[in-house]
Amino acid sequence: MGLHPLEFSECYLDSPCFREKIKAHEAELDKTNRFIKELYKDGKNLINATKQLGMAQRKFAQCLGEFQFEYIGDAKTDDERCIDESLQEFSSFLKNLEDQRELMMRNITETLMKPLEKFRKEHLGLVRAERKKYEKETEKYYSSLEKLLNMSAKKKEPQLQEADVQVETMRQHFQEESLDYVCKLQEIQERKKFECVEPMLAFFQTVFTFYHQGFELAKDFDHYKRALQINIQNTRSRFEGTRSEVNELMKRIREAPQEYRQTSPISCEGYLYVQEKRPPPFGSSWVKRYCTFVKEQKILHMVTFDHRSGGRSGETESVTLRSCVRKTTDMLDRRFCLELDITDRPGTALTVQALSESDHKFWMLAMGGKEPIGHYLGRTFSKERGIDAQLDDVGLSFVKNSISAIEKRGINDQGLYRVVGVSSKVQKLLSLMIDEKSNEVDLSTSDDWDVKTITSALKLYLRSLPEPLMTYGLYKEFISPAKGGSPESRIQAVHCLIHKLPEKNRQVLGLFMKHLANVAAHSKQNLMTVANLGVVFGPTLMRPQEDTVAAIMDLKFQNIVVEILIEHQEKIFTDAPESCLLSPAASVFSAPARQSKKLNRQSRPLAVYNPQVLDIQTACDSSNLATDETSMGSNESVSSQSSSASTSETTPLETIERTPLTASLSSGSGNSRTSMAAATWLGEGQLANTPDKEKPLESVTGKKAKAVYPCEAEHDSELSFHVGAIFNAVTQSREPGWLEGELEGKRGLIPENYVEML
Repeated sequence: MGLHPLEFSECYLDSPCFREKIKAHEAELDKTNRFIKELYKDGKNLINATKQLGMAQRKFAQCLGEFQFEYIGDAKTDDERCIDESLQEFSSFLKNLEDQRELMMRNITETLMKPLEKFRKEHLGLVRAERKKYEKETEKYYSSLEKLLNMSAKKKEPQLQEADVQVETMRQHFQEESLDYVCKLQEIQERKKFECVEPMLAFFQTVFTFYHQGFELAKDFDHYKRALQINIQNTRSRFEGTRSEVNELMKRIREAPQEYRQTSPISCEGYLYVQEKRPPPFGSSWVKRYCTFVKEQKILHMVTFDHRSGGRSGETESVTLRSCVRKTTDMLDRRFCLELDITDRPGTALTVQALSESDHKFWMLAMGGKEPIGHYLGRTFSKERGIDAQLDDVGLSFVKNSISAIEKRGINDQGLYRVVGVSSKVQKLLSLMIDEKSNEVDLSTSDDWDVKTITSALKLYLRSLPEPLMTYGLYKEFISPAKGGSPESRIQAVHCLIHKLPEKNRQVLGLFMKHLANVAAHSKQNLMTVANLGVVFGPTLMRPQEDTVAAIMDLKFQNIVVEILIEHQEKIFTDAPESCLLSPAASVFSAPARQSKKLNRQSRPLAVYNPQVLDIQTACDSSNLATDETSMGSNESVSSQSSSASTSETTPLETIERTPLTASLSSGSGNSRTSMAAATWLGEGQLANTPDKEKPLESVTGKKAKAVYPCEAEHDSELSFHVGAIFNAVTQSREPGWLEGELEGKRGLIPENYVEML
């Protein structure tokens, strides 16, 4: 049984049982008071702990938001952009969640902590005050009563009557106080039921509201999460392909390092020990220097570099070479030495020492020696495999035969084209099928060859061609659109480039893309989506002529090009391109490379190489790359993801017929950005001024020029403009590769290869 009710009538009797009932009520209220105090203390601790959690999570979110992934190469795929931006998305999500948590804590303080403390102080505190008052009146009444009863009966009657009146008055006060106290006790017992529970209800409502808001945030995040999972999976797939290619390249370089020594038509580089003569009695010393020899100008740049100290020491020294003579051991007790006659110091010869015999031959050849050196022209799979694959009628017949067999016998096989056959059987089948005397086997009906052997043989045939289907010559042009621009501009650029391929290449490629589109259409069964097929056939259908890590880093863009071909094969291979004019979105990869006026570097093959500005130029080139805001990915491929390049605003090109010419830009540093192939578009009857063989403008003074490419200024001294903009008072600038002109009342610098003179 619970607490006994306190009857008002019992206030007049004030029996021991009544007093026990009052004590039970008081004990219950004391317990309630202690409970609320403890709950308030724990609530404070909870709020403080939650604040600490919030601070930790905000710091964690800040750390996520401030970090940014660096990438290898000159551009990122759409998947990589999404992954790069994901940390900022995570940070934003956590901050939003913590904002809701902070709001919850404020609500808990207002709806739970303050009401409970108010009830404890105002109501339970009032009862405690009433209790003290009741006890005081009790003591007062019963003391007076005892005093009255102890009075002598011999007292005078007026005194006795006066005492009786006083005691009676005190009794009435005591009973009234008893009534009030009993009423207050019972009132507070009933009030605590809702005064305590209602704030708790508000507390849980606040907590559940927070969790519900977290649930809503999670629902909003779900779409992004799914898209990001696809981005991660695509990037992981490309990583696996890239890693295997890098390992293969590393293995080949270990086997024949001299074949892979980096050279260029412009310059050669490497370490040489240079003899430095000192005044007597110190003699001479040999100092290791990193040397770059510019062949056309015969300029040797030397910079001291000590690997043990981990940095460059000293300034770059440049000398002009007149002649180079082998220094024999009978002249100098050192091997691999060369004596350089330099024009900068008449009558003074510079003695250098190569690192090995092969290195000695390399420098002799570079500086005018007569000893030959093997030159690596790029590997071909046919030599490695011992297979003489050709893109002829026999090869076309094999492709058709294989496609027919695969679509008839194994279109639904899981991992089609990813599951490989036994190497010996694959080579045997390919050798059989490309032999004119024995290629009559119908693979569709033959049980001698399983599907994985046929798919592997078909891939081996495509890799073993002397030149990939998409050709070495167009490789950079195919890669460029995959590195930027909108999906529409990518498709348009690839469409145009496909129709530049030789007829036989385009025919076989179109046949094969139609087949891969059919394979992708059965991806629910074979698990080979467009993205998976892009990973498999990117390096098979297109590859650079040189084997470098930088080229391997472009594998992901090869995959994107193949994805575009598969997804849009019907349009690309059936319809001729309507127009190959540059679109504004494509300008990020199609416009000619601009001269760097700050660094004064030339983008011509005969440019003087200046290694002092190499690092600065590379940094500037990287910082000038356009960045894309990429939307959510597709679970099929990323070639169609939308992105808006953060380049200048541009207007469509004029719809005049133009003839595409390809100009190869080169720089002394071999920088991939300034040496990329750029398409120059000229109107009918106009002459081409390609960047690698530009004609000087004939006394350009006060003439007009018209923009043929859009441009966004990178410095205050440059002009921004759209296609078709007319420049007045155009003059030659002192900066090589730049003009000066007026546009809309402002005068500034204009890239020379972005305009045509009127």
